[in-house]
Amino acid sequence: MRIIPAIDIIDGKCVRLSQGDYNTKKVYNENPLEVAKEFEDHGIKYLHLVDLDGAKSKQIINYKTLEQIASKTSLRVDFGGGIKSQKDIDIAFECGAYQITGGSIAVQEPEIFTKWIEQYDSEKIILGADCKNRKIATHGWLESSELDVIDFIRDYTQKGISYVICTDIAKDGMLEGTSNELYKEILENTAVKLIASGGVSKMEDLHLLKEIGCEGVILGKAIYEGRIKLNELQKLISTF
Repeated sequence: MRIIPAIDIIDGKCVRLSQGDYNTKKVYNENPLEVAKEFEDHGIKYLHLVDLDGAKSKQIINYKTLEQIASKTSLRVDFGGGIKSQKDIDIAFECGAYQITGGSIAVQEPEIFTKWIEQYDSEKIILGADCKNRKIATHGWLESSELDVIDFIRDYTQKGISYVICTDIAKDGMLEGTSNELYKEILENTAVKLIASGGVSKMEDLHLLKEIGCEGVILGKAIYEGRIKLNELQKLISTF
C-alpha cells in the first residue's frame, strides 16, 4: 500500500481544513515546497497536492506551487482542485503533475472526463469520489449531488478508470478514524485501485486500510498535528 501525504494549498500556503469547511482553515507552513522536501527526505515517494483555491473558483490557480514541487523534488505528484477544462489539465501536466484527479468534472462533464481517460490512459487520471452520507460532493465539497458513491465509481470503471480516491467528508480532518466499512463495500463491488482519504489519526489506521486492500492512503492532518511522525512513516514504507 502506498503512503501518500497531502498538501492542500490556499493562497500559496500549506493548510488543512476540517470536513472541507474553508472557515476552519489552519495554515501549517507558508512554503509548501519545504513541506514536500521534508516528506521526500523521509523516504516518501508520492504526494497528493490539492489546489483548494482552484476547487472553489472552478479553474486551476496554484499551478506555480505544483511546478515548484515537481521540479525541485522527485515526488510523484497527484494534482487536483479546479481542473475543469482541457486548458487546466494541460497546465497541470505541463507543470509536472504525474497524475491528475478529477471529481467535479467527472460529475458535471462526464463526456470530457471520459475523453481524458481515453486520451491520457487510466494510469494518469484518478477519479475523485468524495462523498457525504454516500452522496458525491463537488466544487471543493461546497456542492452536493444525488449520486451514490458506489454507483458513481462502478459507472466509471466501465469507462476505463482504474484509480479512485474516496474521501468520506464527514471524516476528513477530524482525526477520528477512517471509513473502513465504506472502503470494504467499494472494494467488494468494484475492481478499482482504491486510495483511501480522510480520518487517518494513528498508525493502526494505516495497517487496517492495508488489510482491507486499499492500494494507497492519503493522510494530512495526522502528520501536521504530530499524531503520526515522519520517521514512523519512513519505517512503515520499508515494510509496506
